[in-house]
Amino acid sequence: MTRLAQTAGLNDIQREILATVRDFVDKEIIPVATQLEHRDEYPTEIVEGLKELGLFGLMIPEEYGGLGESLLTYALCVEEIARGWMSVSGIINTHFIVAYMLKQHGTQEQKDTFLPRMALGEVRGAFSMSEPALGSDVSAISSKGVKDGDEYVLNGQKMWLTNGGTSTLVAVLARSDEGHPEGTAPHKSMTTFLVEKEPGFGEVRPGLTIPGKIDKMGYKGVDTTELIMDDLRIPANRVLGGTTGRGFYQMMDGVEVGRVNVAARGCGVAQRAFELGVSYAQQRHTFGKPIAQHQAIQFKLAEMATKVEAAHAMMVNAARKKDSGERNDLEAGMAKYLASEYCKEVVEDAFRIHGGYGFSKEYEIERLYREAPMLLIGEGTAEIQKMIIGRRLLEEYRIQG
Repeated sequence: MTRLAQTAGLNDIQREILATVRDFVDKEIIPVATQLEHRDEYPTEIVEGLKELGLFGLMIPEEYGGLGESLLTYALCVEEIARGWMSVSGIINTHFIVAYMLKQHGTQEQKDTFLPRMALGEVRGAFSMSEPALGSDVSAISSKGVKDGDEYVLNGQKMWLTNGGTSTLVAVLARSDEGHPEGTAPHKSMTTFLVEKEPGFGEVRPGLTIPGKIDKMGYKGVDTTELIMDDLRIPANRVLGGTTGRGFYQMMDGVEVGRVNVAARGCGVAQRAFELGVSYAQQRHTFGKPIAQHQAIQFKLAEMATKVEAAHAMMVNAARKKDSGERNDLEAGMAKYLASEYCKEVVEDAFRIHGGYGFSKEYEIERLYREAPMLLIGEGTAEIQKMIIGRRLLEEYRIQG
């Protein structure tokens, strides 16, 4: 175990899980990550390994075949996985957002149908809220579900769907005006629909098309896609929770889990960047000594390590707050904001330590340099996090009278 980013108060089971995941990352992910990333190749063997470890069921209750672990345990596992390759953590993130939403908001039939197979990794979840013209304004969603007998007919285009091709269950947020008259606040006329589909690209079920992978600067390997619904029919019992109009709140609950996850990913990538930087600094010689012995480099390493520690502490606090059952949007927003910004800075400092070699694709830091920017926008930009933080602080510190 490294000196940095230790977590106090873990039980024996948590420590054993984390040690197993770290060993898997060191042996099965880090040696192949850069090669797979450069080919934009889906990490099939790694995913099968995660299934064998039981990680697809990590937060799913034991009664449904999962391990029943906490968000903290999950976040710490994500931190370890992202340290190896951030894309792999993305494969399980949206899966767990959907599993969490089912656990918290699903009907008993929906839980019984999906959670046992999700725990095994047989059903793989994806989370679909964004749209091409949406940005951070969720109230502007235009996709719509219209009641037609015992079914809903869905139309619209969704964007930035992680696991869009490999998933078999997608939680889709759309408008549903049924029972919500004109003039109803936008967030009260949204519904989460559970859409089952076949894995792959093209028309994956009648009325549902996954066009193909979006070519990205980084965050490769994992498939990021669009989702197009053209008179897609789904049964009414696939409305999450069985009641329309609750989708916005269900999705925001899931996003809080997602923001802790993104914070954990930032922590993991920053840790790996620090490891690469401190190692290279001891191997590279200039002016007759390792560059690690130059004060300027020592200052940089000190700043990097402090940022790793601070981000980790805030991420752990946000996860523990959610696990306690308390509202954690303030803590999750702070953790996501700080961890993603610090990740970018630590990666850039490691890149600078590598000098010209950091620009070469032969060195791992080049991959991290392209991956870190995704964390600045995933699950809400820094500006959105600041809005959330500012509003919550004003609620907490409101002047009375």
